[in-house]
Amino acid sequence: MAPKPSHEPQTRAVNLRVREDLRGLIDRAARAQGKTRSDFMIDAARRAAEDALLDQTLVRVDDDSYRHFLAVLDQPPGGEGFARLMKAPKPWQP
Repeated sequence: MAPKPSHEPQTRAVNLRVREDLRGLIDRAARAQGKTRSDFMIDAARRAAEDALLDQTLVRVDDDSYRHFLAVLDQPPGGEGFARLMKAPKPWQP
């Protein structure tokens, strides 16, 4: 009889060597989030991988859109929303 196909994704081990002080730091952070060391490290690595790939994303636009984008960037900020933002209390100032 053939085994039933599994619908769960296959996992594979990844072995890492880490200094003891870093392992302790990772363990404390994992406990603070209620995660295992493995789950914490996998989540952190996934986020870092996504960020690295997103940083490499190329957005292509036509010439008119690009010129409009540059023109908007060259304009000084302004308007009611900006004025209100600049008048808002700053938490770092007494």
